[in-house]
Amino acid sequence: MNKFDDKFTESLRDKNLITENQYKEIVAYRNLGIFSLNAELKLFLYLSVLLFTSGIGILIYENIDTIGHIAILSILLIVIVVCFYYCFKNSKGFQKSETVFEHPVLEYLVLAANILTCIFIGYLQFQYKPFGEHYGLATLIPTIVSFFCAYYFDNKSVLTIAITGLAAYIGLSVTPQDIFNDSNNLYASQNLSYSAVMLGVLLILWTIYSRRISLKTHFSLIFLTFALHIISIASISNLTSYDALNWMLFAIVLVASTFYFYKVSHENKAMSLYVFMIVYGYIGGNIILFRIFENVDFSDIWELFVFLLPAYFIGSIVLFIKLIKKFNKEIKA
Repeated sequence: MNKFDDKFTESLRDKNLITENQYKEIVAYRNLGIFSLNAELKLFLYLSVLLFTSGIGILIYENIDTIGHIAILSILLIVIVVCFYYCFKNSKGFQKSETVFEHPVLEYLVLAANILTCIFIGYLQFQYKPFGEHYGLATLIPTIVSFFCAYYFDNKSVLTIAITGLAAYIGLSVTPQDIFNDSNNLYASQNLSYSAVMLGVLLILWTIYSRRISLKTHFSLIFLTFALHIISIASISNLTSYDALNWMLFAIVLVASTFYFYKVSHENKAMSLYVFMIVYGYIGGNIILFRIFENVDFSDIWELFVFLLPAYFIGSIVLFIKLIKKFNKEIKA
């Protein structure tokens, strides 16, 4: 039994919330060293789904000329239908509150069926072009299916696929290599940056609306996380714009976003939101300061800046650690 649990249990006994015999039983039980394998088993199930779907993709790629397109699509469709039939048969149906499958395997079966659906529609469009040149439909339809499955089966993993598909539909890059690449569309197109900010705002508004009608409120953290990343990255990528009005506009957006997610992270007691909010705010704040003073001549005191730079970064790290510790105490209070 670790020290925290020991002290907490002792405090319950001292406050007469538990008896001495109950305290001894709790200590004896914890000293047995029993632990749950639930998280480990779910991790293996998740990895098995990824390996299975990846294996299908590799199989299609390597044997596409041998197996044939119709055969591949037929096999995929059969597997998808079987998976969804089994999931619908064993689900509790749609509920506004949080629900779980009686068996955890079904949750990952929904994930597998959803990923295979995305593969099926993408492969169908690539090979036969049923949507013509409207490639956006090949992204939008799996996104709609993913949202439906996420809400019907209460599946957070599928929800992340749905939001990613929605971002891809409006043209946003979702990989780190694309986001920070100079050729990324966020740099090249202001309209796409505005679309990214609008998408982030819509995710926030949907979260607020869902809470008001009590619709899957436990999905809020996922929506807010995507909104934070999308708005912050779009804003930071435009802070280096040569257009003064443009970078100042996105500086205001970043400041507003940082303030909002500061409040939301405390309301939801979400450490992940708080940490990324600080990181994005720190990066954006430094860029804004540089843009403000970029035309000022610091040649006379340049040596002072070089001397103070290490202290600045060390101080930033110390402040970051203190903020995290303070937030951690607040959410545990």
